[in-house]
Amino acid sequence: MADSDEDYVEELSDNEAVANGNGSTGNRMGTRSGRANMPDRHPSPERRKLSTTTIIGVISNMYPLAEPVAFAQGPGRQRERWEDIQRSWDQVVEGADGSLAGTVEGLQEAEKRRRLLKDTTPLQRGIIRHLTLILDCSHMMLEKDLRPSRYLLTIRHSIAFITSFFEQNPISQIAVIGMRDGLAVRISPLSGNPAEHIAALTNLRSDDPKGNPSLQNALEMARAELGHTPSHGTREAVIVMGALLSADPGDIHATVRSLVNDKIVVSIIGLAARIAICSEIVQKTQGYASTAAADASTLHYGIAMHEGHFRELLLAHTTPPTTRASAPTSAPSLLVMGFPSRVDEEHPSLCACHSNVTKGGFLCTRCGSKVCSLPAQCPVCEMQLVQSTHLARSYHHLFPLRNYVEVSWSEARQAGSMCCFSCLIDFPDFPPMDENGDGDEQANGRTNDARGKQKRAFVNSSRKGASESSRYKCTTCGEHFCIDCDVYAHEILHNCGGCLSKPPSEYVGATEQEHRPEQGSGQPRGENGTSVHASGNGTASAVESNNGNV
Repeated sequence: MADSDEDYVEELSDNEAVANGNGSTGNRMGTRSGRANMPDRHPSPERRKLSTTTIIGVISNMYPLAEPVAFAQGPGRQRERWEDIQRSWDQVVEGADGSLAGTVEGLQEAEKRRRLLKDTTPLQRGIIRHLTLILDCSHMMLEKDLRPSRYLLTIRHSIAFITSFFEQNPISQIAVIGMRDGLAVRISPLSGNPAEHIAALTNLRSDDPKGNPSLQNALEMARAELGHTPSHGTREAVIVMGALLSADPGDIHATVRSLVNDKIVVSIIGLAARIAICSEIVQKTQGYASTAAADASTLHYGIAMHEGHFRELLLAHTTPPTTRASAPTSAPSLLVMGFPSRVDEEHPSLCACHSNVTKGGFLCTRCGSKVCSLPAQCPVCEMQLVQSTHLARSYHHLFPLRNYVEVSWSEARQAGSMCCFSCLIDFPDFPPMDENGDGDEQANGRTNDARGKQKRAFVNSSRKGASESSRYKCTTCGEHFCIDCDVYAHEILHNCGGCLSKPPSEYVGATEQEHRPEQGSGQPRGENGTSVHASGNGTASAVESNNGNV
C-alpha cells in the first residue's frame, strides 16, 4: 500500500508471512511499526512471481474443498441427462481393414433411412391445394446464425420447396408474400406455374431485408389470396418467421378469427425462438385443444435448429394435410377437368393466360382458348386443365408406398441376394461363419471386449432404422433393394420396382389391390373433358378422358 507521508510498503503474501515467522495470516498488511520485519523494498523478480502450485496450495488452505457429494445409487434412481452423453468419437468403429469408410457409410445410410420412416397409413388428404408462402423480409433476417444468412438461406430453401411442391402436387397453386417495413408485399400471385415463383424469388436476392415484419398484414393478404379459391381445395398458409416481434396496425386476434371462419390453416417455421402469438395462431387455425398441443406438433410450429433442420421443416409441407374427422365435409361431387393436347400452329397467336405471342400451346377442351403450359385454369371458362401424369402424381399421396423393412445377415444369407434388384449394385459380402453358425463380429469391424460392446451400443443407436446388411426388403414382392433405390422409390417414383415387374401371382403375403390401388372405377364422362369423382377436399378416385390417355 502507499502512504501519503511514508515510503512504499509492500503487501505480503501468505507464504511470505509464514516464512518470516508470522504464523497468523490475519495481519497481512505491512505497517510502520513492523517495518523491521519487512523484506527488502525492492524484491527480486523471482520473489514477485509465485508459482501456480503455491497459489493453489494457499487457496486450498484458505478454502478447503467440501466433502464429495454422494449420488443416489440403485436401480430406482433416475439418471440425469448429463450422465448419458454420447460422444461422436464413440460412434466411430474401425473395420477389419482398419478403415473408417464402413462407419461413415453406415451413418449416411441411417440418415437417409430416417427420412423415409414415416406413417404409410392411407388417409384422406386434399390433393388440390392452395397454399400461401409468407417469408420474413425484415432486418432480423440479416443475422448469420444460419449460413450464409437467414435471408439468403430462406430464399434458397423456398426455391427448393416450390420445386418439390409442384413435383408432388402438380394440380395445386402457390402464392408468395413477403413481410417488410411493417407491410405485406406480394412477391408472386397465386399460380400453378413454378417458373414464375422461382423467378420472383431469384429477383428477391437483390433486395436487402429491412424494417419489422407484420403478421397481421401478411395474414390479411393471404386471406384475400385464398378467399376466392373453390371449396373442394385446401387453404393453407406457411410462414417463415425470423423476428421475435410483429408490428401490427390493429387487432391480430380478429384476423385469427377470420382465418378460422375461412377455414385457412396456418403453419409456422421459426428461425429464432417460439413466440406466444405464433403458438396461438397455430392452435386456433389447426384446431388444437390447447397451445401446448400446438407447440408439441413440430410439423405445424417448428423451430429450425440448423440449416438441414430448416430444410426438413419446410419440405415437410409438400405432403398434403390430412382431413380431420371433426371438420365439416361436403358430399362427394363431380369435379370437371380437361386434358388438352399440345398443338403446334403455323402462325403465332396470343395466349389467353398471359397475352404472349406463341406458336404452340394447349387448347381448352371446352371453349378452345389457348394456354401456355399445364396445369392451369382456363381464363375463359375457368375449367381446370391438367395432364394425366399430373393427376397420377397427386394420387400417390392417398395410397403411399409401404416402408421397406431391414434385412438381417441370416435372412440375406438364406435368400442369397448378392445385388440390388433395381440398380444391380453389389451388396456387401456375407460375414464368415463362426463355430456357432453366426456371422463373425470381427468381419463387421466389431470387438467382443467391454469397450467394443459399448461402442457397438453407440453405433446401433446412431444407425437406428438402418439395415446391418445394407439390404431392404419390400414386404409385398420380397425383393431386396439398396438404400439409394429405397429413397428413389419412396420419394420420387412412389412405386416399387419389384412389384411393377412381377405378376400378382408372384407377390409375397399381399395382393395387388392391397399394394397398388386400381386406377379408375368407371365414372361418367364430363362434357368435352373428364369427370373426376372427388370429395369436398378434392380427393380424386377415378379419371376418364376423351382427349388424353390416363
